[in-house]
Amino acid sequence: MGPEHVAYGLRASYGMPYATPDLVVAWERGIASPSSAELTALAGVLWCSPGELIGAPRTLREHRISRGLAAEDVARTVGLELLAYQRMEETDEWRGNERQSSVLADLLELSLPDFITVTGRDERLAELLRSAVATRWQAYVRPVGKMVPLDRRILEEALQELHTDYQGQMAASLSWASGSAAGDSSDAGRDFLDRIVDNFWSMVQRSTY
Repeated sequence: MGPEHVAYGLRASYGMPYATPDLVVAWERGIASPSSAELTALAGVLWCSPGELIGAPRTLREHRISRGLAAEDVARTVGLELLAYQRMEETDEWRGNERQSSVLADLLELSLPDFITVTGRDERLAELLRSAVATRWQAYVRPVGKMVPLDRRILEEALQELHTDYQGQMAASLSWASGSAAGDSSDAGRDFLDRIVDNFWSMVQRSTY
């Protein structure tokens, strides 16, 4: 199906007179994002589920849609007013309390990494992890543990391994003479810090299994 066919289906079958081939192309290229209603209609035109269009969900809204849940259902189940919940989806800023957060995680079947992302804690976690690898990792076991409810042993092993890997890269960049090798090591260190949260979850997974 070309964009013109998809746009026609949205207009004819789902009452979206504004749907044009250009709008469909913008969705395909990620220039614009369809609303929940538009995504549901788009899935209907393409004979698939909304979750299949999303791929790997990242935001609160995407996780909800991938589970086939309406905003009203999620709001009611976690104990929030619908408008309050919708604002959280729109701003990607979860403000529920601990009980509501636990219910949300169960309802959407969120893994711990997904839960941290959905509740907007990725950047704060990254800040703590960068400090942990650059200084004494032991001082960050408790702060990270408050944010990420993990067994203390697993958390300590992950932080220690992160610290060792990063410090090893920094030591290599200082000991090597100037040249491409030192530059490559420095680049690797920056890349490690940029991907600190992903690296952390990888190490947590290894410690868990």
